[in-house]
Amino acid sequence: MEKCPVFFFAFDNRRNSENVYADNLMEKILAKDNMNQAYRQVVRNKGKHGIDGMTVDELLPYLKENGNQLRKDILQGKYRPKSVRRVEISKSDRGVRLLGIPTVTDRMIQQAIAQQLTPIFELKF
Repeated sequence: MEKCPVFFFAFDNRRNSENVYADNLMEKILAKDNMNQAYRQVVRNKGKHGIDGMTVDELLPYLKENGNQLRKDILQGKYRPKSVRRVEISKSDRGVRLLGIPTVTDRMIQQAIAQQLTPIFELKF
């Protein structure tokens, strides 16, 4: 069975081919072009603010000021996604559906990851 790429490299101090692959994947995820594409997708999707209250319109100024630190925190394993904001959506049958809304920063990072992982896993499944 062929191995799938994983992000457990942060917990392994040994340098081996899997770690190099994972490091390379992380660099691809955080590459300027990939992050810009992720940013544009989040802006296109619009959406509501997360628990931090930051809107999509506030994301670019935030990234201009904090983008380098955000990238550094991710690479060093210090970045932690924020809690999601819980919202109840009414259903037609009088019930409610709970929706979790991540922060716009977390949505951008999720999008950047998905853009790199999707082509890899589409080949496997």
